[in-house]
Amino acid sequence: MARIRVGAVGYTNAWPLTNRLDRIRYQASEDHPAEVARKLRDGEIDVGLVPVAAVLSDGDYKVLPGWCIGSEGPVKSVVLAGTTPPEEWTEILLDGVSRTSVVLAKLLLREGPWQHLDVRVRIVPPTRALELAGERTGALVIGDAARHLPEQFRYTLDLGQAWTEWTGLPFVFAVWAGRRDLSLAQLEGLRTAAAEGMNLRQHLGEAERTYLTEDIRYELDDRAMMGLRRFAALGARAGLIQDQELDLYAPPPMIRPRLPDLDTLLSKGATGERLSTEEALRLYDAPLSDLGAAANLRRWDLHPTDDVTYIISRNINYTNVCVTACKFCSFYRPQHHREAYVLTDEQVFQKCDELVKNGGTEVLLQGGLHRDLGIEYYERLFRFIKDRFPLDLHALSPEEIFHIMKISDLSMDETLERLAAAGMDSLPGGGAEVLVDSVRKQIAPLKCTTQQWLDAMAAAHAKGMKSSATLMFGMMDTPADRIEHLMRLRELQDRTAGFVAFICWTFQPENNYVDPGDNTAGDYLRVNALARLVLDNFPNLQASWVTQGPGVAQASLYMGCNDFGSVMMEENVVSAAGSTFAMTVGDVERNIRQAGFNPVRRNASYDHLGGALTAASTRRGGGPELTAK
Repeated sequence: MARIRVGAVGYTNAWPLTNRLDRIRYQASEDHPAEVARKLRDGEIDVGLVPVAAVLSDGDYKVLPGWCIGSEGPVKSVVLAGTTPPEEWTEILLDGVSRTSVVLAKLLLREGPWQHLDVRVRIVPPTRALELAGERTGALVIGDAARHLPEQFRYTLDLGQAWTEWTGLPFVFAVWAGRRDLSLAQLEGLRTAAAEGMNLRQHLGEAERTYLTEDIRYELDDRAMMGLRRFAALGARAGLIQDQELDLYAPPPMIRPRLPDLDTLLSKGATGERLSTEEALRLYDAPLSDLGAAANLRRWDLHPTDDVTYIISRNINYTNVCVTACKFCSFYRPQHHREAYVLTDEQVFQKCDELVKNGGTEVLLQGGLHRDLGIEYYERLFRFIKDRFPLDLHALSPEEIFHIMKISDLSMDETLERLAAAGMDSLPGGGAEVLVDSVRKQIAPLKCTTQQWLDAMAAAHAKGMKSSATLMFGMMDTPADRIEHLMRLRELQDRTAGFVAFICWTFQPENNYVDPGDNTAGDYLRVNALARLVLDNFPNLQASWVTQGPGVAQASLYMGCNDFGSVMMEENVVSAAGSTFAMTVGDVERNIRQAGFNPVRRNASYDHLGGALTAASTRRGGGPELTAK
């Protein structure tokens, strides 16, 4: 059988797609993107890694599903570059090496965020733009040349970043496209090679690994297809490319194996049998009453008593200064804002002293990412607290850990060792939001990546520190995103067994810049119940009355939760976003009893500390008046 002729691209970003290609079945050659497109058009190759503008305009091709070369945010390897600021350019030379990049640049200059630039554009031969650029002439540069620009080209505009900021979608630069008479089976080796190449990225040097794992987006998923279709529509409307629908290679018709019915899946989850991603997606749409009943059975299997635990703690937000400027956050302030603060030692002392006098056992210490607070600040603060008070120090989310690492020029291990030596006992699960990078880049583009969050937790667990895990949902995330988040947590828990609890809550939409998605009480209960079934290796699920209110929290005790959370003397972050629920210790215990359970106080490790308050003290106003706002 003749080998299938494949046109590859000799750029670093194409390496994961082609490095593991079977050279027995496929005859591969490397060229720049425009030449690969020409060869496919002229019949010199059968399939090629082709710029999408060529696919949309040149011929009647099919596209291989699964993989592409794209971005969602800065791509680093497709830029406009110049020796002077873009506002001083009078001309931009568009390198004809990739028609897609040329079309995208024209769209951004005509209709997008760069239309304020008063420049002419001129197409130049492939690979010549940088050579021909002058003092007031910018150049479109793509591929490895864009990542290693000459020193004098200090000013750049990133096309991938501009597209995502303009549309909110990923951009697809190139796809595998080929003759229509080929079958998916004949091209399956390309997809296999890509899957293997993705794993090899971790073995590269730091610069290449970062570029290929964080800057390039390889998944040709639904969101990538949305971005591709948006590009096609805008390009056609501007007369830059043809408007035609992409046709994907598809498997031959076959009878797909059916998932088990809902009753079988619910029973599987209720008995602790592991659910797959596909099964969890199927369960997401189960009737809420059935989903809750299965989660309740799983809860009783793990905790076969009517005890519901809670803890008395205080959330001390040591600063509200933060550099990440998350769109969903109503709490943070820029460093020199009139409302910006860093707590003094005296303020911290007063808060801890009040907590201990009211029976508290845990201080939750979290804050913004302040550019002036290095590890010495936290070491001193932790020792200040631990030397004076008998409190568990539940402190610093993974995001804060990464921030301290960077500004203190330390490794992850060094950072955690020094913080633990200063008194940090465990980590909260804050900053996770949704552990899917396509979501994180939209709501918090300056925050750590999904993998960095998981890496910080894994490193802490390896040093014997326990942590909680969280999910904040109800923005632009989808059910599939939420399930992916749960699967990532479950996989890490399999490796480390370091998570003691899972807590989810819905996005609070007041005083911020994100429109709410599915964030009703019903959505909260659904995700909570599903989490109890999916997270088969998590010992505890905590209700979130602070965000959902006491009534919904009571309902969650019948949908997987065995813990009522914290009676917080103080809470500032969620309340800044509009959540104003408040309860005393007596209120918490009364709500637990009214739901049919026995309240039991616990510590940060979920060890029981004995019984609850006396029945008399659960009257309104009885017991310590600890409230959360």
